[in-house]
Amino acid sequence: MNPQTHIWIWSRMESPIGPLTLGCTQKGVCALSFGSGDAIIAQLKAWGKRWFRSITIEENEQELQLVAEQLQTYFNSTRRSFDVPLDLYGTPFQKRVWEVLETIPYGESRSYKEIAQAIGSPKAVRAVGGANNKNPIPIIIPCHRVIGHSGSLVGYGGGLEKKKVLLELEGLLSPSSSVT
Repeated sequence: MNPQTHIWIWSRMESPIGPLTLGCTQKGVCALSFGSGDAIIAQLKAWGKRWFRSITIEENEQELQLVAEQLQTYFNSTRRSFDVPLDLYGTPFQKRVWEVLETIPYGESRSYKEIAQAIGSPKAVRAVGGANNKNPIPIIIPCHRVIGHSGSLVGYGGGLEKKKVLLELEGLLSPSSSVT
């Protein structure tokens, strides 16, 4: 557990996949949630209480302007990677998975099995799926690029429709592809 940490929120960034809520600590981006409003802020508070003794949440668009700009250029197809500081909180296993996710290039995908092999735990496919689901910074840490071994779209915390849109944006799927 850490001493008190402030988390700044920009509670409503519009995107092609709906509103996004961004959060950061003094060290970097710590959260990106699909949606906005009181329920999302409550989820962020609950998440923060798990990792910090005490948190203060305040809205501050200025602190998150660079993140929002990079996300916007990603959605406009003019950005392929992000270079904002991150402040990740998770188990050591989750962090290993997230580090591998960060290495998946724009426009490419990996299977859960390939991620498990990359972290040196080839039998941990289900655990990789669980860590993928707990990714606190989707899009920036591209968990949407992880697909089923057969190439199917499976398991995305934001919903398969959002995953499909992100993969279409990156040229991995055609707009006519169906979500299964």
